[in-house]
Amino acid sequence: MNFRLPVRDLRSTLPSAEAHGAWDGEITGVASLSNAGPGDISFLGNPRYAREVADSRASVLLLPRNHPGRPRKDQLFLLVDNPSMALALTCERIEALLRRRPSPGIHPSAVVADSAFVDPTASVGPFCTVEEGARIEAGSVLRSHVYIGREAIVGADSWLYPQVTVYRYCRLGQRTILHAGVVVGSDGFGYESGREGHQKVPQIGVVVIEDDVEVGANSTIDRARLEETRIGQGTKIDNLVQIGHNVRVGRHCFLCSGAGVSGSARLGDFVVVAGQVGIAGHIEIGDRVQIGGQAGVAKNLPAGSVVTGTPATEFQRERRIQALTRRLPQLFERVNELEKLLSSAALSGDRED
Repeated sequence: MNFRLPVRDLRSTLPSAEAHGAWDGEITGVASLSNAGPGDISFLGNPRYAREVADSRASVLLLPRNHPGRPRKDQLFLLVDNPSMALALTCERIEALLRRRPSPGIHPSAVVADSAFVDPTASVGPFCTVEEGARIEAGSVLRSHVYIGREAIVGADSWLYPQVTVYRYCRLGQRTILHAGVVVGSDGFGYESGREGHQKVPQIGVVVIEDDVEVGANSTIDRARLEETRIGQGTKIDNLVQIGHNVRVGRHCFLCSGAGVSGSARLGDFVVVAGQVGIAGHIEIGDRVQIGGQAGVAKNLPAGSVVTGTPATEFQRERRIQALTRRLPQLFERVNELEKLLSSAALSGDRED
């Protein structure tokens, strides 16, 4: 990485930080407490590493407000409420330096329909295609080989990485981030089966992605059979996630890698779906539900539930079931021994009679 972030710019990013020390240089790297050197910024996000602060050679350290230590010469401590969040805000500033925005305009190799609209402040990269009636709003960036279908909309200040595909009529909100290989609006998996085979059911709905949504590489969001598939504001979707047709995902949800949501399922706000979770179609997941990794969800979950396992069960109950399952071999041995004792006792009783 090649960047330079003056400390004064960092201070403007973290205006409530309490400063101790006198270092006033440029930050050129981010590293762990033990690996950091001069010019690096580091942080204490977990109390178990507190003893490493005294020996850290980082020039700037983000620390909790109750940290008792003092900086060395040529070292700056910034005391904050949440060092992990402070580092995230710092890295956001660094990313802006590293991810340089390309110049506005349309690359000569791009194919843009005459009826499409591209805002003068937007950037359309090499070998992109923008079909008839599509709109690319102000400040948006399409990297190379992005496809935008007929009358699709890319909201302002969005960033679409290489090989992203947005099918016809789909709509992306403001500040959408789609990583490489994302497909928005491919057909939902809909067929009517009969004796002669499978008849495809046309998928004539759309996908609507609200503002501030980020979708990881090679994830797919199917268009609706009718009406719309919708992803709520602020939701973050990891790599390799499949969202089926007519699904509704609420605001500020997390969907982690390998998860799959079947058609017409409804997820509330602030739902957390861990990796490789499968959610059946036509069910409702309430607000703030947390679903553990590899769980299988086949029925409605009320708001605030914390579940795991297949079928998904209340978290603590499933943990107890798993613990007991591991003891089944010993249990069977004990049952066999008891059966032998009972059989011996019965035989002794018969002989006495």
